Amino acid sequence: MHYFIRTVGLSTLLVGSIFPTCAQQQKINTSLFEGTLAAGYVDKGAYLNCLGPSIKYNTCPTCSVLIGLLPTLKIKKDQVEGDKPKNSTITPTLGVGLTVIYKHLALQIPTFYTPKTATETGKWKIGLGLGHKF
Repeated sequence: MHYFIRTVGLSTLLVGSIFPTCAQQQKINTSLFEGTLAAGYVDKGAYLNCLGPSIKYNTCPTCSVLIGLLPTLKIKKDQVEGDKPKNSTITPTLGVGLTVIYKHLALQIPTFYTPKTATETGKWKIGLGLGHKF
């Protein structure tokens, strides 16, 4: 236990002493974190995601367009009859789509694949969402 505490303490001290120096030398933004969080509607349910790996094109200093992967939590209540087994209300999934960011506002058009079931064939579903860039 002491080894763990000592290792974490030394790592924190090392990172804390190096990071401000790097930030001053490179004049970078020292925000706590960076990313985009979006929520929207798809396939009679909601979704919440963070942008994943993507290809980004900056059209101007305040506007960018991204095409990429979207690690997502889909929120949808499974509609089944009686006591039949249900899927979880919140399920992880991976989408792909287009995100347009203007200043801190993000507009997202994701697509998600819904796999086949006993009664339906697999389909791609298109959604629409809004988000915030931190």
